[in-house]
Amino acid sequence: MDSVISAFHLPDDVSLVSLYLTLNESGSFKGRTTLSKIGPSRIRSKIFLAAVSAGTHNPDIKAQKNRLLAAGGTKMQVLGAAMRKLIQICFGVIKNQTKYQSELALN
Repeated sequence: MDSVISAFHLPDDVSLVSLYLTLNESGSFKGRTTLSKIGPSRIRSKIFLAAVSAGTHNPDIKAQKNRLLAAGGTKMQVLGAAMRKLIQICFGVIKNQTKYQSELALN
């Protein structure tokens, strides 16, 4: 178990479920950025639903959501950021073997 947990590195962990942005461009055409569709869609869909719920119930993600919306982000961009933060929280809890504590509660 320890070898599996120690094998995780946070920037790579998010890419395991393909939660990174891809830029749609070709020549002078610049399109919107979208979430990558490479990777397990079942996991991505479950994380999406968890991010929707966390946007109303988790104080860290709620604060991030409000901050990104105030900065002019779209709702889908904010959900993508919430999905990424949920993955980082999950891997942090597994790696450190501790209970999750809200960053806002610590400050």
